[in-house]
Amino acid sequence: MIWTMELASYLDDAPWPATKDELIDYAMRTGAPVEVVENLQELEDGEEPYDSMEDIWPDYPTGEDFFYEDEGEY
Repeated sequence: MIWTMELASYLDDAPWPATKDELIDYAMRTGAPVEVVENLQELEDGEEPYDSMEDIWPDYPTGEDFFYEDEGEY
């Protein structure tokens, strides 16, 4: 399972929290690339829904990852 920012972006508006099957259905209905559906199919079948993309891809970059403290050096 390989995730990229581009592939993950197809799930930005997914109906979180969602089960594996709900996410696959959402990806197929919204026309996400086949790679997104394949990645979702590789997820473990569990009873608990996924709350966000971070549950699926633990290394998913968040907004905090892109902000750097400005120390005045130019």
